[in-house]
Amino acid sequence: MISDFGIQTNPKSNIRNPKFTYLCTEMIIQQFYDKGLAHSSYAVIRTGKMIVIDPARDPQPYYDFAGMHDADIVGVIETHPHADFVSSHLEIHQTTGAVIYTSKLTGAEYPHESFDDGDVIKLNDIALKAINTPGHSPDSICILVEDEEGREQAIFTGDTLFVGDVGRPDLRENVGNITAKKEELARAMYHSTRDKLMKLPHSVKVYPAHGPGSLCGKNMSPDLESTIGRELRENYALQLIAEPEFVKTIIADQPFIPKYFGSDVELNKKGAPAYSVGIANILRVKGNTTLEKDVIAIDTRPNAEFKKGHEKGAINLQNGERFETWLGSIVGPDERFYLVADTEEELNKVIVKAAKIGYERNILAAISSPEYPEVPARVFDLPRFSTNPERYTVVDVRNPNETEGGLMFEGAIVIPLPELRERITEIPEDKPIVVHCAAGYRSAAAASIIADKISAVPVLDLSEAVTEIGRQKAESS
Repeated sequence: MISDFGIQTNPKSNIRNPKFTYLCTEMIIQQFYDKGLAHSSYAVIRTGKMIVIDPARDPQPYYDFAGMHDADIVGVIETHPHADFVSSHLEIHQTTGAVIYTSKLTGAEYPHESFDDGDVIKLNDIALKAINTPGHSPDSICILVEDEEGREQAIFTGDTLFVGDVGRPDLRENVGNITAKKEELARAMYHSTRDKLMKLPHSVKVYPAHGPGSLCGKNMSPDLESTIGRELRENYALQLIAEPEFVKTIIADQPFIPKYFGSDVELNKKGAPAYSVGIANILRVKGNTTLEKDVIAIDTRPNAEFKKGHEKGAINLQNGERFETWLGSIVGPDERFYLVADTEEELNKVIVKAAKIGYERNILAAISSPEYPEVPARVFDLPRFSTNPERYTVVDVRNPNETEGGLMFEGAIVIPLPELRERITEIPEDKPIVVHCAAGYRSAAAASIIADKISAVPVLDLSEAVTEIGRQKAESS
């Protein structure tokens, strides 16, 4: 297949925070980076025509960038149906008329053209070539860019090759058009890297779909771009290693899988509804309101404010850098919830983050400026705990890859935060409960979950106590 594009039109407005621009003989490659999801998407422009690769949920930055360069969006490429975010490929197609390209193995239910080995998209005199690279998923592709002289310049690797890592192979065992066991996909990754990617010229630029902090890999570099040559030297997964050892290494020590991942694969296979419409349809309430029974409230206010008073049963998931990941790890993809924030501005921020993973449809109502009766503060006697930890039940809510090397407190009950709501009955109620994590964000959420279900004994947040002791010392010095 060879595709040539006609002229399309698109909305135009101001660009919002692109990451960088790479120029080569009038070709522009632009990266858009979402730090919260560690997600990179891209725009390629050549002589007034633009292709978008792996777009995020909000399509406006791509429209803005096209307008800034007086370019028409003529194509959208999906390297695979993503698990960790909702893509705007269908909305961009509906708005601009751009053709969506994806592998035929995706089983896409939206209008598209297949883009597999041997297929080429011509963007004037440059070529975008499909390379099938199963491994992260059975339907993964990479996109090789050749300039007007036929020289290989760059490759968009999706979730196949990252800087310092390759994509995890265990996300498609039970979901997607094609399912495969992680061992099978790990073997496929071995051959995709050795037979295809590692044979490219060392100078080829590598542009992956994710950076550090993404749950689609386990060992990503802080850098957001690389070259084939650098990856051959430094990427542990591209070193000389036999296939069985590679499979064992790639499968081991992968991070947890959030609850929403499978749902997003299916949603991206179908194509998501328009972003702005979904946001606009959310019911917004200012001040207190009566909540439906058995519908949880996600309270995004700072922990100190939450402790003063909150809705019964609320989970204190503070607005932070990885809010969307933890929301989709604690709340199921079919579970309705209320969203609570201090102000309308903060509420809008967390609504946007929820929409990135397709959870705007789950919000029963979004509540700002609530007023709750103040409750007495519960004092954590940190010196007593430090001296007699055996008098407490310690709950460690870190992830398995954090606790397998040893526990901070001997005898602690290990229940990772994403599993806590389902495993709450494993916590005994005969001693005060102390919850801890690594930095305090997860323990605040976990303590709120436990305190709602266990009232016979105090539920204490160790991180909060340590923070308070540090504050008092700073004030007295």
